[in-house]
Order: sequence, then structure tokens, then C-alpha cells
Amino acid sequence: MKKKIDLNCDLGEWRTEHGPDLDRAIMSYISSCNIACGGHIGDEISMRWTVILAKKNRVKVGAHPGYPDRAGFGRRQLEMDTEKLKNSIKNQILSLKEVAEAEGVHLHHIKPHGALYNAASKYRDIAKSVAEAIYELGLDTLVYGQADSEFELVTRKYGLKFCAEAFADRVYEDDLKLRSRDLKGSVLHQKEEVLSQIFEMVIEGKVTTYSGKKLPIRAETICLHSDTKGSEGLARNIHQFLKKNGVTITSV
Repeated sequence: MKKKIDLNCDLGEWRTEHGPDLDRAIMSYISSCNIACGGHIGDEISMRWTVILAKKNRVKVGAHPGYPDRAGFGRRQLEMDTEKLKNSIKNQILSLKEVAEAEGVHLHHIKPHGALYNAASKYRDIAKSVAEAIYELGLDTLVYGQADSEFELVTRKYGLKFCAEAFADRVYEDDLKLRSRDLKGSVLHQKEEVLSQIFEMVIEGKVTTYSGKKLPIRAETICLHSDTKGSEGLARNIHQFLKKNGVTITSV
């Protein structure tokens, strides 16, 4: 059977004046995008611009809510009241949904960002807060998250449609959790390393951890971070590499 994979990227994260140019360079190589919607970064201008670009390139649009922590770019776990966290997640998703619908675009998926993604993967209470926020919105969307995590377990209990995600440019520990960005060797930058990891994930269904173990991993969608060094070139290289190996890049 011919293999297929969804290639996604976190976009609309404009931290410099070159943000729009980077998004434009990456968009033509991916099949779905996760758009920052005001938590860790993003506003109506960046959301609308990125939605329009995605529509032009026939790329599926997803909401990328995170902790409301612009100073830390959503990469610090915050201690938040459950209802405040849920309301923040809901408001972020709805802000992108409103922009997308105004441009005639359906919201395809929801993917937590950064520290919220990692916390939901590990901790049942955080996973429950995120899943409840999505469930209470009543949206017919996919939910991207880490396979075999607390988040997958909880989202499935709520009847949400879960899509297993793996990362092209992040290093895994032996428990298949992402290696902390605070530690050395947590991000893959070199083309050869990224392509090797993608080959293992898509073709072999495995990943080599930081300690060197090769473990099974599920991946229906693979993420490349737009703020990874050289992401524009990596997006192009990944796209070409997958096609060369007979893999169809398509949304889930």
C-alpha cells in the first residue's frame, strides 16, 4: 500500500519582520498548518494573513492555542485556575475560527502549543482541561497530539477525533516524551538528521531516542517547527524526500 502522511507546521508566529516571508516560503510544502491565535503570539492581522495564504495553497487550517504567555512564547508551564485555562483556550480557538470562517475556510484541527502541549501529554488534569475546552465548543475538528499520551486517552474519552502527531525536528526520550528544550540536543537542525528521523517514523514506524534506543511510534501527522533553524530549507527537503520515497503528502 502506498504510504501517506500529513505534514504540518506552526505558522503565524511572527516574532520578527521576516515572519510573513518565512510562512510564505514554507506553506507550499505542507498539507496542514497550526496558526497561533493570541495566546503565545498572534493577532487578527497575522491570523487573517496566514489563513488567506493557507487557502491559496490548499493547506488545512488548525488553531494553535497555548498558555497566555507572550513573554515566554508559551514555552513555560503556567499554574492556572482550571476555568481560566479553559476559557483562554476557548477564546483563542474561537478567535481563529471567526477569522477563518470570514475567509470561507473551515477549521480543520486543533493542536495545543508548546508547554501546554507537553503538559497535556503528561498530566491528566491538564489534558482534561484542554479536552474539555475543545469538547465544550462542540466543533467538528480533529485534535492533534502525542500518541499514547494522557492527552490521547482523555480526548478519546470525550469522543474527540484524535490524530497522532510526531515531530521531525525534536528529539525523544526513552518514554517517547519530547526532550526538554532546556536540555542539550533537544532540537534537530541538520538536514540529514531530520530526514533520517522522518524516514524512520513514516517508513519504519519507529524513532531513535536520545539514548539510542529505537522504539515504535505512531505518526499520522508530522510537525516541523517554523522557528527551527533553517526551517524553510527543511520544509522543501522533507517534501522532496517524502515524494522520492513514494509517500503522498496530504491532510488527515
